[in-house]
Amino acid sequence: MITKINKIIVACFVCFGMSAALAACSSNDDIVGDPDKDWAGTTTFFKSTDETGFSTYYNPAIGRCGDPMPFYDQKAGNFKVLYLQEYINNASYRFHPIWGVTTTDGCNYESLGELLPVGDNDFQQDAALGTGCCYYNEKDGLYYIYYTGHNGNSKYREAVMRATSPDFKTWTRDELWQLNGPDFGYSSNDFRDPQIFVADDGLYHMVIATYPKNGGDPQFAEFKSSDMKSWEHIGPFKMIWDRMLECPDIFKMGNYWYLVYSQSFRASWSRKVKYMMATSYEGLKDAFNNGPKWPNDGPLWREGTLDTRAFYAAKTASNGTDRYIWGWCPFRSGADIHEMNINQGAGDGNEPNWSGALVCHKVIQHEDGTLTLGEVPAMAAKYNQQQEVKVMASNGYSNGTLSGDDAYVLYNRLGNHNHISLTVKTSNNWDKFGISLVRGSDSKKYYTMVVNPENENDRKINFEQEGAEGKGFVEAADGYGFYRPADNVYNIDIYTDNSVMVMYINDNVCYTQRIYGIQKNCWSINNYGGSITVSDVKVSQY
Repeated sequence: MITKINKIIVACFVCFGMSAALAACSSNDDIVGDPDKDWAGTTTFFKSTDETGFSTYYNPAIGRCGDPMPFYDQKAGNFKVLYLQEYINNASYRFHPIWGVTTTDGCNYESLGELLPVGDNDFQQDAALGTGCCYYNEKDGLYYIYYTGHNGNSKYREAVMRATSPDFKTWTRDELWQLNGPDFGYSSNDFRDPQIFVADDGLYHMVIATYPKNGGDPQFAEFKSSDMKSWEHIGPFKMIWDRMLECPDIFKMGNYWYLVYSQSFRASWSRKVKYMMATSYEGLKDAFNNGPKWPNDGPLWREGTLDTRAFYAAKTASNGTDRYIWGWCPFRSGADIHEMNINQGAGDGNEPNWSGALVCHKVIQHEDGTLTLGEVPAMAAKYNQQQEVKVMASNGYSNGTLSGDDAYVLYNRLGNHNHISLTVKTSNNWDKFGISLVRGSDSKKYYTMVVNPENENDRKINFEQEGAEGKGFVEAADGYGFYRPADNVYNIDIYTDNSVMVMYINDNVCYTQRIYGIQKNCWSINNYGGSITVSDVKVSQY
């Protein structure tokens, strides 16, 4: 049940959202799709706005998505993705109720609304809710949500709690059960993000992100159970040095065990979704001992990174055939000041904000067990309306080849939801190219994903603000390192849903980013010295 005060808060957000929508439409220049504009024949910058809710990279009409908790519901035959509902203005102690969506394919969603509200008063252990996991227990026919109860007023700032439901509609808090860190030698301040899985012994295991009670480096607390009701403490195992590994997700895929985690750390380059792998669960637990054993560390000391800094708090779920991963792409502060070509929180070097839109990728397992992320198969089918692609302007471009410094080819305007596909072949192992969005013929700054040769064999995708007033490399967004394709051919697919963008290259690169103003603006392919050949350029929408 939603409490009376929650209903009042929701009503206030609805009114606020309506007021904001009316304000956004107060000028003809801000109406996406203004019929008086010559969309087909012009290339100047247009200050476009996001739709209220996103359908592919799900974002609720009010507020944003935080820390997803996906699982596959075998009874219903669909994925359910629970998440922490973030409002623009949260109460001081009572925030982040758990909401949810369902999907069968990772790109079309139906909202379940609020599943587990926040506590009834400021002094309940779960006045605020933190992330956890959902699991269906076939033995007792109950769904379980294990979550973090968060309250700065309580004896325990964080504790692990649970709620159950027979139908995934009505949830009952288990008022008599709670795991408290100090009872097992762990912190009372950080004892959170519980995740459940079945290990090699056939028992349920739960790992919790925490610190030792008396200080020291962070660690995972591990528990086990035969019935998902009574839990026995096993002990701790290491995290990496002094880095807190949030939102742990442990699963077996084929012959390998994996630990996916979000690394919270002072260094901006390190705050990403990463993974460890081993051939056994015990080996996985040992992966951080005596120095981290990152999988196929790869180019530029990638440390098992799966995506960019614009994809965080990710967890996976499998339907038995395919495994998908959901994280959130942070909103940028630029949207708040209605200057879509500024993209603050990215372009100004600040840290990404907390919460945003749900982004889903397919988990790709390679022959050696290493993982990369690729596009969800249903995406191409959803973006099924082929568009005309026209060259609007160019420099150093002839018959599909871009040559020389500052060469580019500018294409006609995009819509709200776009699938751009193209192939780039470089002439040698050092050629540098990029793809720009929000680029008008009059733009003094625009945003580019630059495929940069760090050396002959390593590539790094950098997010750059280019143009006469551009600041260049955007440090808060960082990049993604990968090996140069042996044949120098880059098969590129870019999907956009309003301001959320994901780029895939050769089933080996996944690059998520938030860029305001993509819709109703032109885009370009660029070359920086040397030459590249561009072919099969297509744009489709829905």
